[in-house]
Amino acid sequence: MNVIFTELPGQHGARIGIASLDAERSLNALSLPMIEALDRQLRAWADDPAIVCVLLRGHGPKAFCAGGDVVKLVEACRAHPGEAPPLAGRFFADEYRLDHLIHTYAKPLLCWAHGYVMGGGMGLMQGAGIRIVTPSSRLAMPEISIGLYPDVGGSWFLSRLPGKLGLFLGLTATQLNARDALDLGLADRFLLDTQQEDLLAGLQQLNWQEQTAVQLNSLLQALEHQAVGELPEAQLLPRRARIDQLLDTGDLPSAWRALTALQGDTDPLLAKAAKTLAAGCPLTAHLVWEQIRRARHLSLAEVFRLEYAMSLNCCRHPEFPEGVRARLIDKDNTPHWHWPEVANIPSAVIEAHFQPAWSGAHPLAAL
Repeated sequence: MNVIFTELPGQHGARIGIASLDAERSLNALSLPMIEALDRQLRAWADDPAIVCVLLRGHGPKAFCAGGDVVKLVEACRAHPGEAPPLAGRFFADEYRLDHLIHTYAKPLLCWAHGYVMGGGMGLMQGAGIRIVTPSSRLAMPEISIGLYPDVGGSWFLSRLPGKLGLFLGLTATQLNARDALDLGLADRFLLDTQQEDLLAGLQQLNWQEQTAVQLNSLLQALEHQAVGELPEAQLLPRRARIDQLLDTGDLPSAWRALTALQGDTDPLLAKAAKTLAAGCPLTAHLVWEQIRRARHLSLAEVFRLEYAMSLNCCRHPEFPEGVRARLIDKDNTPHWHWPEVANIPSAVIEAHFQPAWSGAHPLAAL
């Protein structure tokens, strides 16, 4: 299942749970068995009074988690053309239940988000009570390139970023460094990649019977003090005014034109963002625009129910399978989008992605 669960002894009989993603070759991409195992163990630890906190991490130097196992999903989509395959219904329901569980976890849950943290990895990280980034951290929602959309709660955390930055990140797959993540409220602490063992040793020495929050904060503060000199320079906030101005448009096609016009810009970050969007999926861009608009005033549970419908409908339509084929299976990087012109996608097609693709009660009604 590629997840390893261990426990470390703490003071006075306390134990620290450690969940380690262990699929280094795939950059710890989440499979359905990994999701199910994490859900079971986190619930067991939540009910175990001896477990006082949990650390979620990924093995290997390159990534905490670079996303979900979308190749397996697309194989199922190809076997069920025009419909949402059973695997998709189960995968997305289980993944979103896990993400919701992390968001609402009753015990301190720390996420060590080093290296690549993308897609499904962001879903795991963003719900954690203490989100730790390092000098190697690279956070992104890259779904524009594969014809999906920023799910796993992306509607929630992107819609709550300042100005138009959430829309920009969803449209361009721009990678955030540790400083950006802290600036935008997508991370809580900055530690060095070499400090994980120091963190674990500190957690083992805490007295978990009294003033837990104060002690934990002091530990993290002391470790961060040693690391702060290695913080990278901010990328996003210095560009916010220009991004806000560019995306101050009344519809998605106008935003698309404003951004893609920057492919030759003297700002390398914006030029790269423009190039990524220009090669991206026009339908995904519409979904990003619409999900951020709809999610601003939704509860967390409502966001996951919204995204469940969107995800199943992406499996029913051709863009997601084609994007994954081009980027991850054949790797020719030339997706042939069914709707290649951003201004010519029927509004009915966009709206169809928000409609139920199942019968009966919503599978996530209990969130």
